[in-house]
Amino acid sequence: MKNHLSMNLTALRKMNQYTQEEVASRIGVSRQAVAKWENGESAPDVINCNALAEMYNVSLDDLVNYNEKEKDGLAIPPKDKHMFGCVSVGERGQIVIPKKAREIFDIKPGDRLMVLGDEDPERAGIAIVKEDVFMELAAQIMDAVKRGEE
Repeated sequence: MKNHLSMNLTALRKMNQYTQEEVASRIGVSRQAVAKWENGESAPDVINCNALAEMYNVSLDDLVNYNEKEKDGLAIPPKDKHMFGCVSVGERGQIVIPKKAREIFDIKPGDRLMVLGDEDPERAGIAIVKEDVFMELAAQIMDAVKRGEE
């Protein structure tokens, strides 16, 4: 019977277009071990789980526990990248930032956020950044430009 780990290992390998032999070679195990992990016949030890998570650039928790069916069919996200779901835009343009996003990025009532956008059809989108983080980055860029002029 397949568990989350075995399903995630199979999905990540296919998504990255690796063969079982390539995975085995990258982490130093046999192809048969990888096949058994993917079939749910056995599970990798903690060291191999960590190596697999690093190789696929996902969190160890997501590698072991992520359930694609609970996440509306979305693949495991890259480590430190998030998809918080969809929000609706109110009549006056307001949105509610999901609780998990507010917690992760320490967004509190009264915080000022910068709303950035790109109209290029290939990259079109909107980004929201805490104002203090944006201003610090802008100051670092300005300092680098000044140092380059000297």
